[in-house]
Amino acid sequence: MARFTPQLLDDIRDRLTLSDIVGRRVSYDKRKSQPQKGDFWACCPFHNEKTPSFHVDDRKGIYHCFGCGVHGDHFRFLTEKEGLSFPEAVEQLADEAGVELPKSDPRMIEQEKKRASLYDVTALAQQYFLEQLQDKEGAAARGYLQQRGLSLEIQRRFGIGFAPRNRSGLKQYLAAKGIEHGQMVEAGLVVAGPDIPVSYDKFRDRIMFPILDLRERVIAFGGRAMSADNPAKYMNSPETPLFSKRSILYNAASARKVAFDKGRIIVVEGYMDVIALAQAGINEAVAPLGTALTEDQLRLLWKMADEPILCFDGDEAGLRAASRSIDVALPQLAPGKTIQFTMLPDGQDPDDLLKIDGVDAMEDLLGSARSLSDMIWVRETEKGVYNTPERKAALEAKISSLIRLISDPNVRRYYEQAFRERMQVFFRSNSGARAHSYGRGNQRGNQGGYRPSYDGSYQNKGQAGGRFGVGQHLGSQVSEELRKTALTSRNYGRLNTPLIARELVLVVTLLNHPVLLGDHLEDFAELSFKNPSLKRIQGALIDCYSDGEDISAAQLREKMMERGLLDEILHLENALLSLPFWQIGVNAPDSVAECGWKQALALHHRAHTLNKELRAAERAYANDESELNLERLLDVNAQIVNVDGTDILIDSLDTMSAV
Repeated sequence: MARFTPQLLDDIRDRLTLSDIVGRRVSYDKRKSQPQKGDFWACCPFHNEKTPSFHVDDRKGIYHCFGCGVHGDHFRFLTEKEGLSFPEAVEQLADEAGVELPKSDPRMIEQEKKRASLYDVTALAQQYFLEQLQDKEGAAARGYLQQRGLSLEIQRRFGIGFAPRNRSGLKQYLAAKGIEHGQMVEAGLVVAGPDIPVSYDKFRDRIMFPILDLRERVIAFGGRAMSADNPAKYMNSPETPLFSKRSILYNAASARKVAFDKGRIIVVEGYMDVIALAQAGINEAVAPLGTALTEDQLRLLWKMADEPILCFDGDEAGLRAASRSIDVALPQLAPGKTIQFTMLPDGQDPDDLLKIDGVDAMEDLLGSARSLSDMIWVRETEKGVYNTPERKAALEAKISSLIRLISDPNVRRYYEQAFRERMQVFFRSNSGARAHSYGRGNQRGNQGGYRPSYDGSYQNKGQAGGRFGVGQHLGSQVSEELRKTALTSRNYGRLNTPLIARELVLVVTLLNHPVLLGDHLEDFAELSFKNPSLKRIQGALIDCYSDGEDISAAQLREKMMERGLLDEILHLENALLSLPFWQIGVNAPDSVAECGWKQALALHHRAHTLNKELRAAERAYANDESELNLERLLDVNAQIVNVDGTDILIDSLDTMSAV
């Protein structure tokens, strides 16, 4: 047993998702489970039952059956269900997690005992720092925290303390508690060495932030200097047997609980950024500890949410951090696992933005986070002009070399496709113009020839009537054709909101192929339609599925008729007559219909994201009519055109699937 330390077992659990392990033996109930929250239900594999009462909680890493009472974690599931011994279970899961197991060694037993005692040392140090903040010498620190607007409640929640100027205050405090000098040094709290005559406290005259592990134990500290003359504004504990700064994130234990519920985790740059967001009610934020984002930290983030949002300051340092994160993430991308980016206005950190513009402005920024592929694109194109075959070839070679870093073959294939399409559009429509910047707005002024008009559209200063808005995109013959169809230019009876082709495909496909609802109910339920008829039919489809999974298209029509929706369904189908969406029809194979439905869903999500980006770009241009802001606006508009134009091409995207 000594071979398998608690830290080692925690490491294995953190790298593996319990629902994946249990899922090899059970089939989860799709209606009762909530995968986005790490919450799964199934019929118990340990006793016979017809109603799912076996619960798997990824947040806590445990399973429990409310029928027979079995309870356990990753290792117990293998020992009780597959008959493995505990060492065999640990070895199997360690191999899956890529964790190297130590060999049995009496010295390791002694080291583990030392580690256990070090937790006591760091806990006592935390108590000392809390007491010192309330002492008379902590008055200046209390004043600073008050000036920063940190409430007493938020200070207590994050355990903020103070290290006084005294060179040996903590050392004396710990010695009085019976802590040996060597333990103080090993915990990174006291500095000692052969060339240091008298050891001294590492942290002095600093506001102290305790760093917790995932079991909420204090393992290290970060300190912010009170003196402006101190060259090290922030200082972290050194590497210790408890603390490795590359594998933990500040506030990870607390944030992951919220992240599971909200389906979102935010990465900011420092302690104060995390705390400022928490005080504003955004509790799912973490921060690296003096390093750029590492592979271990990224794996930890993906345990909390599939698409972490990296929020960086809009200065040069923030841009460099974003660029480094791109390079770290690319080799590790997996289906459903990626990162997003949002860049703060130049000169502002999250605390500044929250105080000046409020929490809504921060939520707007987070809501318009840019995809990893977008960030790669603008990073590689913002400094170049691609107006010759040679320059275009160089850009293509650079993008290809980055994509080859992606290990997962399916993700790599989709990146190749996405960038191939993007380069075709870029080279054709922009004639080699620079892409917009993903950092700060250009402060040189507006040289692009466009100004905001009173209605939020944009007008070319040199051309009368040269306006475009969200629904009118520059240079889009495809989108003009689309607007001329019944889908966007006419109303049908009770349909008071224009229809969009992809949304029609999403609804009518499921009307004609209800068997697809079983696998796509969650995605379908999360869709937001503006058209009231689509909303009503969406709700009725979900209700009908809940009544019973096995339902034919004809039976579904009868249920829709009973709800008074048949007339509206006929209007939707009439709207589709002018477009060649053959794969949504009743006679199309289910596999073909499903492929078209997935393509429409991808377009829908992409359009939603782009419209958020467009609103952000419009706001940026209204505040600063710079060339870079204009280029960003034009680029987002061009991407929206591409998505809108693709609406009428869904049918042609999967010709092979019909073979």
